Amino acid sequence: MSLHSTPTMHGASGDVRQDAHGHAHGSRRGYRIGVALSILLTVVPFWLVMSRPLPDARVTTAIIFALALIQIVVHVISFLHLDTRSEGGWTLLAFLFTVVIVVLTIGGSIWVMYHLNVNMMPMPDAAAAPMH
Repeated sequence: MSLHSTPTMHGASGDVRQDAHGHAHGSRRGYRIGVALSILLTVVPFWLVMSRPLPDARVTTAIIFALALIQIVVHVISFLHLDTRSEGGWTLLAFLFTVVIVVLTIGGSIWVMYHLNVNMMPMPDAAAAPMH
């Protein structure tokens, strides 16, 4: 078997491909489900914003954020194939570590900016006016 050949395993869920190292890739059925869910999770927030069926903007915003998080999970599972089985779980662990670092960086930055704004010394009205 050469390094460039890609053997194919046929399963009940569709055509599952493996690369030269034996790593499994997604099936056609899995990709179709992923695409359908991605389209649905994009169309629903668009509809929520354009038609405004909910009277409270905060509820709409919360629903859109929840659907965005669900869409991230769908992409990670369907297209990036990150699960506990791929490469012994190391890819999932690396991804989770990256998520933690990004959340800490963004959350810490927002926290610092908020506290800098709250704790700034108030400016007198004369100093706040632009100088000529």
